Amino acid sequence: MYDIAPEFSGFSIQNYLKNEHSYSTKLIKSIKKTDNGILKNGLRAFTTHILNTGDILEINIDDKVSENIVPIKLEFNIVYEDTDIMVIDKPPHMPTHPSMDNYTNSLANGIMYYFKEHGIKSAFHAVNRLDKDTSGLLVIAKNPYAHARLSDMLHTSEFGREYICLVHGRLDCMGTVDAPIRREDESAIKRCVAPDGQRAITHYEPILHCGNCTLLKIILETGRTHQIRVHMAYINHPLVGDFLYGDEEREFAPRHMLHSSKVKIIHPVTGKRLEFEAKMPNDMNKIIEKLKN
Repeated sequence: MYDIAPEFSGFSIQNYLKNEHSYSTKLIKSIKKTDNGILKNGLRAFTTHILNTGDILEINIDDKVSENIVPIKLEFNIVYEDTDIMVIDKPPHMPTHPSMDNYTNSLANGIMYYFKEHGIKSAFHAVNRLDKDTSGLLVIAKNPYAHARLSDMLHTSEFGREYICLVHGRLDCMGTVDAPIRREDESAIKRCVAPDGQRAITHYEPILHCGNCTLLKIILETGRTHQIRVHMAYINHPLVGDFLYGDEEREFAPRHMLHSSKVKIIHPVTGKRLEFEAKMPNDMNKIIEKLKN
């Protein structure tokens, strides 16, 4: 609900929503199709209607519950929650979304159970996505507006992401990999560096040397699928435990050693700057200790 200030008198509802509150064209179209989606002073209004000082503009967004996602009680850690967003510390070995082989054990299943238990009528809106075996921080929007705003921020400086990963070999100084990534020919999953790919930029900095491996802090400038894994393999330092992009023995590491350790966002509704951090999980700590000995 918005109380129209004098400086917005004369704006159309569409211009006000787009310019002042960053509603996307797609979201506005969805609102227009919703019963009583736009109310001005309690009466149904169109996006072309002009606003005046003191008008009360109410926006109602229809968020269809994800009916195809089976609610299943699963264990995950909620780092932060309010009426618009959640931040989850996702455990490893848990997919973000259901799939043919993971129909009931995804984070989406657990979130939908949590929503049902707490009377939250929302679909599952994951903003940043993590691979099944990547642990750490994942942001979930609890309504379409928050999702649209955060999605717009995702590949900008307003949505900062840091990762920690363990790679094979010794890296002694910080560096940047700027190499385009695309889907590998005839593969539904694997990505590769190729001239005709999408631009991808990864910054890395050594944190710790252990055995013949290096623990790195990673900052993403872009967010391509498998970006960190592809880029580290590209510079001949594949992630420990990465069976897809490295030559790895499963007995040593149960998954690729990658953790989403820090997220910095601007709240999609309040505009407040928020920062969250998740400690490295036990399995990564155990591998590091094993390498030190």
